[in-house]
Parts: sequence; C-alpha cells; structure tokens
Amino acid sequence: MTDVTSTDATTTPWTTIPSPNQPFAPAHPAQPHRGVPGGVGTSARRPDGIPKVKGEFAYSSDLWAEGMLHGATVRSPHPYARIVSIDTSVAKSMDGVRAVLVADDVPGAKVYGMEHDDQPVLAWDVVRYHGESVAIVAAEDPETARRAADAVVVSYQELDPIVDPEFAISGDAPELHEGTGNITRHVKIRHGEQDVSAPVVVTGRYEMGMQDQAFLGPESGMVLPGVDGGVDIFVATQWMHVDRGQVAKCLGLPEDQVRITLAGVGGAFGAREDLSMQVHASMLALHTNRPVRMVYSREESFFGHVHRHPAWMEYEHGATEEGDLVYVKVRVLLDGGAYTSSSTAVAGNAGRFSIGPYECPNATIDSIVAYTNNPPCGAMRGFGAVQVALGHEAQMDKLAAKLGMDPVDLRIRNAMSQGSVMPTGQVVHNPAPVRELLEAVRDAPHRELPVVGERDVIDIRQLPGGAANSTHGEDVRRGVGYGVGFKNVGFAEGFDDYSTARVTLSRGAEGPIVSVHHAASEVGQGLVTICMQIARTELPVGPAIVLPADTQVGSAGSSSASRQTYMTGGAVKQSCELVRSELLDRAAGHVGVARAGLRLADDGTIRNAADGILLDDVTELLSTPIEIEREFRHRETFPMDPERGQGDADVQFAFAAHRAVVDVDAGLGIVRVLDMATAQDVGKAMNPQQLEGQIEGGTSHGVGLALMEEIQVVGGKVRNPSFTDYLIPTVLDMPTVQMTIMELGDPEAPYGVRGVGEPPSISSTPAIAAAVRDATGVAITRVPIRPDDIVFGA
Repeated sequence: MTDVTSTDATTTPWTTIPSPNQPFAPAHPAQPHRGVPGGVGTSARRPDGIPKVKGEFAYSSDLWAEGMLHGATVRSPHPYARIVSIDTSVAKSMDGVRAVLVADDVPGAKVYGMEHDDQPVLAWDVVRYHGESVAIVAAEDPETARRAADAVVVSYQELDPIVDPEFAISGDAPELHEGTGNITRHVKIRHGEQDVSAPVVVTGRYEMGMQDQAFLGPESGMVLPGVDGGVDIFVATQWMHVDRGQVAKCLGLPEDQVRITLAGVGGAFGAREDLSMQVHASMLALHTNRPVRMVYSREESFFGHVHRHPAWMEYEHGATEEGDLVYVKVRVLLDGGAYTSSSTAVAGNAGRFSIGPYECPNATIDSIVAYTNNPPCGAMRGFGAVQVALGHEAQMDKLAAKLGMDPVDLRIRNAMSQGSVMPTGQVVHNPAPVRELLEAVRDAPHRELPVVGERDVIDIRQLPGGAANSTHGEDVRRGVGYGVGFKNVGFAEGFDDYSTARVTLSRGAEGPIVSVHHAASEVGQGLVTICMQIARTELPVGPAIVLPADTQVGSAGSSSASRQTYMTGGAVKQSCELVRSELLDRAAGHVGVARAGLRLADDGTIRNAADGILLDDVTELLSTPIEIEREFRHRETFPMDPERGQGDADVQFAFAAHRAVVDVDAGLGIVRVLDMATAQDVGKAMNPQQLEGQIEGGTSHGVGLALMEEIQVVGGKVRNPSFTDYLIPTVLDMPTVQMTIMELGDPEAPYGVRGVGEPPSISSTPAIAAAVRDATGVAITRVPIRPDDIVFGA
C-alpha cells in the first residue's frame, strides 16, 4: 500500500507520507551545464518503466490512509426494473458498518454525465441496465463492506428490457429517456448529389460486437474529507477537470473544494473518461468524515465502465467500370446503452469517417446512436472510426472482386490525398499519405512463416489451435488481407479544445532544474516521458521533472482522441519557449548586451549571433525562478450543419494501413494471425521506442476485436464479466509486427506531430477479416469472427 496525502496539507487532517505519484525524476544523470540528453526524437527511458516492471509502481488500488474505510456498491441484477423499496436496516446494524447511503442521501445533483446529465449517481426509481448502482456502503474492512452491500434488500418490479437498438428507435418502444424517441443522436451527412447511379454497385451489411477496454487496473481510488468541507480525491482517471465539475455538482460544492490528484493508472483506453467511484467515495467520506477507499473487483469493473459501441452497418458503393467511386450510401446504427456518455461524439465520428480515406464525390450518410437497456457504451480507442472501418474496407474488397481488380490497386486509385474533400466538405489541408501507406504494407517483406501442410517440418504450436494439437496442417489455409483507416486527432465539432502547462525554471542544489506541471493524465501512453523530452529540448540547462498531475493547474483536457502529445506537448513547448525568452532577457541585462541575436544553445550555454558563448552557466540568472503558465489551442473547428453535416469539424487526421497474414483451420474455424505489416504517418517520432509500443498495442486491440473480444449480452444481462470468459490476446496470440514509420509532419502541430495511439486499432481489424475471407472464401461480415462463421458460412 502507498500512503496518500492531500495536495494541500491545510485542507485535510489526514497527515501521511508521500503522495502516490512523486515528481517524475530525470531518467538520465544530471548534466546542468552541457545540455541534457533525452530530448525530442530520442528513445528516452520512461521514468515509470522500471518501477512498473519491478512491481514497485503505486497504482490507484494501492492507496492507503490511516483510519480509512472501505467502500462497496449495491448493483442491480436486472437490466430494466422499477425500484419498489430499498431496506438498509440489516446492513446498517452490522458490526463495522459506518454508512449505508441511497439516492436520497446525494447532497447535490442526483444525475451526472460527460455531455448530458442523465445518469443517476444512485438509481432511485428505475434501473436501466444490469449492474447499475443503487446504494453504497462504507465499513472498516473490505469483507464487511461487501457483506453489508449483500445485506441491502432492494425490491424490484421487473420490466421488459429494450435490447434491440433497431426496435428502440422504431417508435414502437417505450422511451427510456423522455422526449428522445430513444435516439441519442442522428448525424446526417449529405455530400454532392443524392440521386445518382453507377454501372457497378455492391452492397453489404456488417456487424461489430461490444468490445471491452480490458485494462488491468480496476476502477479504484481514495477520497479524503477536507477540514474546509471539501474533498481530496486520488483516482485513476482520464480527465480530472471534467471529473471535478461533475463531482462538485453532485456533492453540492464549489469546484475549488473538490481537489483531484491523479493516482497510478493501470490502463484506460477510453473507459476512465466517465465517472466510476468518484462521487460514491466522496459521499461516504463526507458522511463519515473519514478517508474512504474503493476498489472494484474484476467482475464489478465490467459493470463500472462504458464499452465500445456495438454497430450494425448497411453500405452501398457505386463505381465506374474503371473503379472510380461514384457514390457511397451508409447507415450506421450504434447501441449506446442506457445513458449518453460520449455517444454523441462517437456517432459524429462514425458518420464523418464512414466511407474511409477515399475520395468520393457523392455520399449519403446516416449515423444513429440509440438508447437501450444494454450496458452503457462510450469512449474506446478509435472512437467510432473502428466500427465503420470494418464496413468500408469490406466494401472495397467486395468492389475489387466485382471489378476483377487487385484490392490494393482499387484503394490506391481512390485514395485520399492532400487537398481531398471530406464528405463534410472539409478540405484535407495537411499530408494524407494513403497511397504511400498502402504501397508500404503491400511491398513489406513477407517474413518466413510456418509451411502449411508439411507436418514434419512445422512446429504445431505455430498452427491454428497451437498447443491444443488440433491440427497438423491438414485443412489449414493461408490468407492475406489489407485494411486502411483514418481518424481525427483532438476534439472536434467546435469544442473548445485546449491544454494548460506551467513550466518553472529554478535554481536547484546542483544547478538549474526545469519543472513541468499539468493536469494531463498519464494512462500508460508515455506522456510524462514526452513532456520531459520537450522540456529538455526547449530548455537544455538542467534536468527536467514532471510534477504530479492535479487540478491545481488549469485543465489539460482528456487523455483521449490521440491528443495529448499535440495539446499538452504543445502547451509545455509554448511555456518552455516563453521561459526561455525570459531567461534570454535576463542574460542580456546581466551581461549588458542587446537582446537581439541571443539564443540558448543545445549545450545549455547562452550564445550571441556570432555563436560566441556569453554565459556558460545560467544558474546565476535564477535568483528568482522563472514561471510561465499558458494555454495551448489548436486552430478552431466548427459544428456540422444538422441537415447536411457540412463543416470543418476536425483539426487533424491520422492515417494507418495494415497487411495481415493468417492461417485458418477451415474445418474447425480457428484462426491464427501470423504477421502484421503496418505503415503509419506519425508526423514526428517523438520517442521511437514508445511509438513502437503504441503501434503494437493498438494492433493487439485490433487482433482481439477481430477474433475473440466480445462482451456477451443476452436479454440485457452481461454473461462474461471476467477475464476467464472475456478473452483478450496473450503474447502467444500476437503476430510479428513489422512497421514502416513515416514522418511527413503537420505544419500546424508542435514538432509536426500527429496523434499515434488510435490508428493502429482502426485498420488492423478489417485487415484480419479480409485475410480470413481470402483464406476461406467465406463472406466474413461480423467481428469478432466466430468459428461457426467460418465453418458454416457467415
């Protein structure tokens, strides 16, 4: 366990030892006077890497405070039911139980939400999904807390759950949220002519199941009551300032009395954007005036966060006989589950990216997200673009087959490029290397692979089924498939997207030191390392440290949408540049020369226009620290027109392509992915080693979605809330991954960078589906691909 303390010792009586995330120390020897290694473009070592590998890193589930209580949640066993009564008397009478709270005990707003306040803190009249929170308890130990939660008696009147999103929006279903018609959002995009024909037409229906983010660290955190009546929250989250606003509203407190510090995050991938235990633990802490720790079990975690939206897609592509796209018609239906979460933005993305990175003069697109009594769905890596990539890439393969063309050649013929026009009318101003990416994966080396059918020279562990010894090569067929996709980077549709960073240059015991303070969540993506690299590059006068992220500095936005290197990196860069400017002003005054022409050299010296050294050591200029805090914004985006979906909605696009090679046991329907070749334009490889990890990680998400990952929901109930039954790829399931990295650069972005985290998860899944189609001849239209889809035909 790791002790926690408040970010401000004056606000809480709970005095303990260090915070769970101490300032990240420099990952290199201090060299304050001759430049600092590990700048932008290098594979600087992660300061949290070794502690994580050794099991010494403090995650949010490791928090501890003297006198703390343990929280637990009472959850609905029904997907849709009316609450008749809640009896807490037995639970309250149990030894060691200190609080049992229900909806009437919520001190402020009873509902919350990222975009719309529609989700109850604790349900009071109706439960709308399996696992919804109904009551919370606090006790002296975890076991007592769980037993007390089990002792709360809730009487329900079960209702017929609405689990089919098509029925939900048909007009025949009861409304789950009054006045909505069960439609969370309907995005209409009308581009070019709407009544147009083409000589070659292909149609298709495609389906994607519900994927879980499957992070390893469950929802958890600690809340300490403050002497000012506020709370200090230590939690694993993706967006502290949005959390703060929602928590404050529900507690009936001003925002400055809700102080949040980022605790160690064990993965996120979108699922930590929404609240989980923050309000519940805060209510218990304020009610008992004691610290409260909550840690979800793995099963509870499946109920405690949103998932990827399941999708049903209908496509029609029209083309000339030469293979030029004439029109595309798309209808996307997403199941948003019981509450809004970020469904409106996911629907927007699904609509804008539904035809893929291709030029098409005419498009009719409808993207609809529905309320149902299934589990709430929201942000997950790829955020709408993943779903539609399955559809638009399957369509390109189907069109190529009908035209008798090579599928890569067809894609290249229609590939988007700089200057292309999106279906929204937005012009793609920056490089769009779709052709180059496709050529790179097509021409990537074909690695030496197991020889199918030669049982005497093959290791059966390399065949489909692996060590299960289900085949020795008989009926195993090889296939190759391609996929390409793209997505926006950053927030869109007119959202005021910005990040704040405070940079301080001060005199330390051994010379100058650069401190970076921001509120961006390090969720494992390596942002802390990147910020240190930027500080070392812009201010190479001494070691750089990154202070714990908290709400004592301005918002950095969410660690999502592949935006933090662009946005928080941009804020750190901008603040460092202003600190450097002030340092040069001081140097000019100190030496008695004009400011013009002075520069801070890479070796940490201050030089004049003739490259002569004026100051070898800047320490003497730091009798008082230089501190700058600035907000960084990208260029403005705009909402889409509600009738035709036209508008410059996005600031940047990121592109990736994959080639998948698979072996398929056609008799058993088992698939093994042997090799993935991928190409991606990253703008600037800020940290090549971390970049490699992002691409491999995103590809693993794509492998899982293609072949095994799906939350099984039957009648609104989750049937597999465990890592025993919800399958994710292991190291034995992962193929080799060969990468082509392009650094074409976005001139509007800091260092030319593009977001890199999401594109690998977009193009990998359709590439695998295409490879299975190539191997078997079966029209794979749904992922994850089930064995019976292959054996009996999709």
